[in-house]
Amino acid sequence: MTTHPNTPAGWYADPQGTPDLLRWWDGSQWTEHTHPGGPGQVPHQPVADPARVQRQVQQQAGVVQPGVGGGTLFTEPVLVVNQKAKLIELTNEYSVFDQHGRTLGSVVQVGQSTLKKVARFVSSLDQFMTHRLEIRDANGQPHLVLTRPRKFMKSKVIVERPDGQPVGEIVQQNVIGKINFSIEVNGQRVGAIKAENWRAWNFSIVDHTETEVARITKTWEGLAKTMFTTADNYVLQIHRQLPDPLLSMVVATALTVDTALKQDARGFG
Repeated sequence: MTTHPNTPAGWYADPQGTPDLLRWWDGSQWTEHTHPGGPGQVPHQPVADPARVQRQVQQQAGVVQPGVGGGTLFTEPVLVVNQKAKLIELTNEYSVFDQHGRTLGSVVQVGQSTLKKVARFVSSLDQFMTHRLEIRDANGQPHLVLTRPRKFMKSKVIVERPDGQPVGEIVQQNVIGKINFSIEVNGQRVGAIKAENWRAWNFSIVDHTETEVARITKTWEGLAKTMFTTADNYVLQIHRQLPDPLLSMVVATALTVDTALKQDARGFG
């Protein structure tokens, strides 16, 4: 297949011509991820195990009655964010599902230079570099673009529409203790993201009145996966319909919480 930078992320016939094999195109390059398939079997998005997703939602995140959604990234009360498991993580890739395991979209890290990939392979220095991610719908169309500029201690994430229109910023408030982030629009605080423990595994998202409007829960994928791969999986539960731009900021936070907000957990070495 001939690819182009505008080709949506998805599964396509192996570019090396391997029969009955699909390979994942992340929107900018081919990855090492493969999937069995053949003519007429090419899925355009990652395939989820519904039982696994429902277990994450109900048993691990404790979401019992999430309600009915509209079938998109911005209309579902529950988003399941699963990072692609890799022994060596050079580019962040996430799949986003609803509570039943249906694909809603993806998060793809873009603009990774060779230098950044080398830095990521040999050290954790990439945490101090600029990172850029696109949040895409099930058809591969970007809806939000997030840029985390280079930093030393505190993170700031700039959220924009694909045409460059600003949405808001996520600004880290502290470096000691439970990490907190301010959600800001036009320089005004409209909410906050509060880690519930010092390891920043679970987050409470509140509005400007300090009322919780959403919750991010990290889900446990087993000792072997946790020890030997870099994958992080999360469940976002939105408690009620939110107005924009707060809704876009909440979705942006949840879908990029590992790269954009938890980068410090990798340490300084």
